[in-house]
Amino acid sequence: MNSGAAAEALAARFLTTRGLAIVARNYRCRGGEIDLIVRDGNTLVFVEVRLRRSQAFGGAVESITATKRRRLRLAAQHYLGRLVREPPCRFDAILLDGLAAENIEWLRGIDIE
Repeated sequence: MNSGAAAEALAARFLTTRGLAIVARNYRCRGGEIDLIVRDGNTLVFVEVRLRRSQAFGGAVESITATKRRRLRLAAQHYLGRLVREPPCRFDAILLDGLAAENIEWLRGIDIE
């Protein structure tokens, strides 16, 4: 398993132990991808997982660039277009500075505009 897949698996375990349910992993469409789609009660949550092993170019949160945010919006819109009804939604980020549960930072309701 590569480090990206390991980070996503760690994030999925982290979220499920906090009561969220995994709906989809690695949802892809033309021009975008969402690492995890989860349910938090009635809210559909699009989760970006970022792993940084070094602070040399900034931490994990700095790696969510404007281009990445645009691709997240595109993929979320594509996913929502497949649903009969659009539920309440938000974007979260799981930030890891290493592949250990104690290195997880969960940012809820990030702004991707």
